[in-house]
Amino acid sequence: MKALFLRRIQKLDPDSRPLELMETQITVPGTGEVLIRVAACGICHTELDEIEGRLRQNRKSLTKRLAFCKLPWKGFHWKAGHHMAVTIYDVARHAGVGIGTVSRAMNNSTKIRPETKARIRKAVRELKYRPHALARALALQKTGLIAILLPVFTGYFYIELLKAIQREISQHGYDLVLYSILQSGRTGPCLRRILKERRVDGVLVLSLQIPDAVAQLFRRSGLPVVLADGMHQKLDSFFVENEQGAFEAASYLIAMGHSRIGMIDARLSSPPAHSRLIGFRKALAAHHIPWDPGSLIISDTVSEKDGFNREAGYEAMKRLLALKKNRPTGIFISSDIQAAGAVQAIREAGLGIPDDMAIVGFDDIELAEYLGLTTMHQPLSEMGETAVHRLIQRIGDPDLPVLHRGFETRLVIRQSCGGSRQGASQSLNGARS
Repeated sequence: MKALFLRRIQKLDPDSRPLELMETQITVPGTGEVLIRVAACGICHTELDEIEGRLRQNRKSLTKRLAFCKLPWKGFHWKAGHHMAVTIYDVARHAGVGIGTVSRAMNNSTKIRPETKARIRKAVRELKYRPHALARALALQKTGLIAILLPVFTGYFYIELLKAIQREISQHGYDLVLYSILQSGRTGPCLRRILKERRVDGVLVLSLQIPDAVAQLFRRSGLPVVLADGMHQKLDSFFVENEQGAFEAASYLIAMGHSRIGMIDARLSSPPAHSRLIGFRKALAAHHIPWDPGSLIISDTVSEKDGFNREAGYEAMKRLLALKKNRPTGIFISSDIQAAGAVQAIREAGLGIPDDMAIVGFDDIELAEYLGLTTMHQPLSEMGETAVHRLIQRIGDPDLPVLHRGFETRLVIRQSCGGSRQGASQSLNGARS
């Protein structure tokens, strides 16, 4: 009987040479249960759903009614007397398409018409189809994992961005693997290791620069990479218009009557910090206000997070306060978390906000509202969700053209400048004209 079942399996799937049956054990207990266990070699080259479909078509030759359940990495398990699990073949038959079309729809491929994709998804819902994660990974040679590289795991900015990314990724059935790059020079080696190990289906890079040579390696390999809060000409990139946001922030301070305007920035090796300084200086030039290098403080005394941290903002503001009568009356600060430290330093000096010093931040993290901080809002959720959506698309279709998209910032008026929304509108309209 053992030889009979083995021959039947091979007959039903004669072309599955990559699937080598190493061990087969069949028991027929009194309950009518039939158990087939297969230890397979090269199983990642065989689509398990296809094998299942061929066996199901011939189920009468095995037993009258069979329920199919995949045992991860071990083989197949049939039980008599139960309804059969829904498979990709059932979905294809229900939607009136082939299994290849169902597979492309499940992987969000762009090479399928929207109406066809909608019909397949409707069939999936109606049949309550749940693809077996491990079998699907084996068949498609995918891991179900997405790697995320970011400078740090902590910090309001990254926490809010990661929440949006996780929310979007979970809808597509993927899990995250996080890599923290504490030193900027480690980005390239980390990406090379990810490429060599191939344990993920795609990579999201947050706020880090990718070396040209590494970007070229990924392009040739076919492993998708998408940048969020970053930019590379050869890779899909989604970024905030930092320069324009800084221009509008400084212009608002000028509109509020400030002529001595300073800036607290992070390390200029950080692309956002560099772009915000450019925007700040352009705003001064546009309004014919002399540039005073002494009113620019780079947060380089506290290197953590490239200077985007509370301690760096606190130390930088103390340096500005040391200018005494020559200190600026309006300050643009390149992140809200730095602004939190700056607010502490101002209050310790016995000064008021905005009466003695007006502040505009950048990010609009949750903390900014509690501080009453006027700031430039970054659309973090939209940027993160869009980056994930593009990565899923590229996993399904590696040949998509490279896409770049910038997200505009928006001024949020609170108490730290003493201004009004009407004044903001007038100042920004003047700045843009």
